[in-house]
Parts: sequence; C-alpha cells; structure tokens
Amino acid sequence: MFISEDVKYVGVNDTTIDLFEGQYKVPDGISYNSYVILDEKTAVMDTVDINFSAIWLEKVKTELGDRKLDYLVVQHMEPDHSASIAEFLKFYPDTTVVGNAKTFTMIKGFFPDLTITNTLTVKEGDTLTLGSHVLTFVFAPMVHWPEVMVTYDAKDKILFSADGFGRFGTPDSEQAWDDEARRYYIGIVGKYGAQVQALLKKAAALDIEKICALHGPVLSENLAHYLDLYNKWSSYVPEKDGVMIAYASIYGNTKKAAELLYDKLKAKNVDVIITDLARCDVSKAISDAFAYGKLVLATPTYNADVFPFMRTFIEGLTERNYQKRTVAFIENGAWAPMAAKVMAGMFEKSKELNILDKTVKITCALNDASAAQVDELADELA
Repeated sequence: MFISEDVKYVGVNDTTIDLFEGQYKVPDGISYNSYVILDEKTAVMDTVDINFSAIWLEKVKTELGDRKLDYLVVQHMEPDHSASIAEFLKFYPDTTVVGNAKTFTMIKGFFPDLTITNTLTVKEGDTLTLGSHVLTFVFAPMVHWPEVMVTYDAKDKILFSADGFGRFGTPDSEQAWDDEARRYYIGIVGKYGAQVQALLKKAAALDIEKICALHGPVLSENLAHYLDLYNKWSSYVPEKDGVMIAYASIYGNTKKAAELLYDKLKAKNVDVIITDLARCDVSKAISDAFAYGKLVLATPTYNADVFPFMRTFIEGLTERNYQKRTVAFIENGAWAPMAAKVMAGMFEKSKELNILDKTVKITCALNDASAAQVDELADELA
C-alpha cells in the first residue's frame, strides 16, 4: 500500500479474528495499521496486536534497513495498537517513545515491569521535527480513550487519525466503506459525539490530503465525503430520510405486523428496511438505526416488559446517545400489553426524539382494527 515516498505502510491483517473487541463480528477481519516515516530521523506510528508483533517487526526492519529508529509515536493505548510496545523495545531499546502524560500512565498500567530508557512527553500542539517532516500532535480525548491523540504531517499533508475514520475489514476488503465504517464508529465511538466534533473542528484548520487510520484503508480521494459522514455521525444527524423497522416476534404475529408496515411503506416509495432482532448482527442493526431518520420498534410484551432482543437493541441505542429521530411503536399483548410503555420509558433520557403518539396495539394477532392502525402509521411515517 503506497502512502508517500517517505511514509511506508507496515500494518498487518488479522483474518483469523471472529469478534473485534470481544463483541463485533468481523467476517472480513480487521487490520492493525502502522506506519514508518523515513527522514533525517525515523519514526514509527503505533505498534500492533501482540499476536502479530513478529510479522510487524519484520516489516519495520525491512523498511528501516540499517537505519536507526529514532521515535515510536504512541497515539492510542488500546492493546490492538499498543500491545507490542515491550516487544518492540527489545529490538530498539534506544528509541524515544513519544506520548502524552496519560499515555505513559497507561503504559505503566499495561507494562508494570517495563523500563523505557528514552521518553518524550508532548502536549497539545507540540511539534516533532524529523527533517522535512514536521509532526504536530493534536489531542483527541475520548475518541475513544482519554489518552488518544492524532498526528499531522505537514509535508505530506497526512493526518494519522488513530481510531478515527477506522473501518472493519482489511484495507483491501470490498465491502462499502460507509456501512462498515459507520458500524465501527457507532459501536465504538458513538457515545462520544461531542468529542469527535471537537476533533473535527481542529482538523478543519489543517490542510489534509490523506487520512491514515489505525484500521481499514488509507483515505486519499473524496475526503469531503468521509468528513461529512463523520460530521453527521458525531452530531447525530440521520444520513437517510427513510424508515427502519426493527422487530422481535415469538410466534410470528408481531412479525406479520412489521412486514405489513414494511409492504405499505414500500408501496409509498419510502426508503425502508426491516430487521429481525433475534437473528441479526445487533451491531449492524444499531448502525442502521443511526443511518435512518425514523425507527419503528415492534415487540410482544414479555414478562410485563419487552422481548429480550428488543431490550438489548434499545439499550445499545441509548448507550450511544440515540437522538434527533422519529420513533414509533408496535406492541403485542395477549392480555396486558405493556411493551410500548416500557419502550417509551427506556427512551426517557434521550434527546430530541419525536415519539409518535399513535401506537399500533395488537391483541394476540392482527385483525381488521390493528391492520387499520398499521395503515395509519404508514401514512404518518410517509
């Protein structure tokens, strides 16, 4: 992967992993990206997951040749990027490790027995001159850990963006960047929209031609598209003026109501998708809910609550500050429907949600009266 004449890619692909961070399905794997800058002085941007340290160190050695390695810049201390620090220092013990105060606190936490000979503690806006390449350190706390910083290379106009602009899948994966980057962003960073907005404001003052994230491909074309999406995601503005229907069903009756609504919206040329929460990848469902401006939740009452898959889904939304959208409910209850009341309560602390007054109420199974309510809901959503 070509970055520039002086900046070399030394990342590795993990195609054996099944769950990223122990919870996100990654059928196309994940990359742990790292970069070497070759100038009068040399620098490595971040390490990799410990399972790939040997492969990564061989790549670093190949790019350096016989040259001394001057700096290791640690932008993010999550173990998928920092776990190889100790192994790295066995081969390059004189290298100066560059980080901020919180970085070094975390290094001590992860590596209590590690002694680092040379360190450089940087503050917001500090620079490091390698020769023609001048690195500027821009702090990005809670994007998505408190020690995170990104680095701007003024010569090649590269933003080394840490986990920002990352994407599931390896750099050469064929899946659409938008969908897998949104799933990555919402799942991992989605709670911290205000902090991402602060970073975007800092980035707006930089002349950026390439974005080198710690996961996924290098971004070098149509950067305005990626920046616009990050602005929308972090300000919680929907991408699509459409409807997502998310349902949970025990014996199929709630499913029939959800599918009837789907068919009616399709007939009205509404952009609509439907998801079975019991069988989907929940991280994909949460990502889709953030993409669309309207959400319909359909569930039976279960133990005077909602069906467990629906509860998990709503908790996933509210944990990530779901807001600025329209929400409607379809509830089913054979004798004491409670689902709509429970769902509304789960959104009580959410900001700027328009929860529609009319709830579709099903008693056991669809009938003429509840089907008419579905008609009314379709008209309102359309």
